[in-house]
Amino acid sequence: MTEPDLDQPWRVIRQDDNGNRYLVGRHPTREEAERVIARLEAGGHKQLYWIEGEPEAPVAGQ
Repeated sequence: MTEPDLDQPWRVIRQDDNGNRYLVGRHPTREEAERVIARLEAGGHKQLYWIEGEPEAPVAGQ
């Protein structure tokens, strides 16, 4: 398994039946993250998935 690319701004998160949360992957666009969730949800076992955007770094001087 490869490490997620830390430069990708959209994170797909999974929560299991016990409430544990895991980073599934990072993606360059929200649309790609949504496609990943759709593919995962099409499988048999249902988990809770959602997308989080990476927080933007503050701009210097603001």
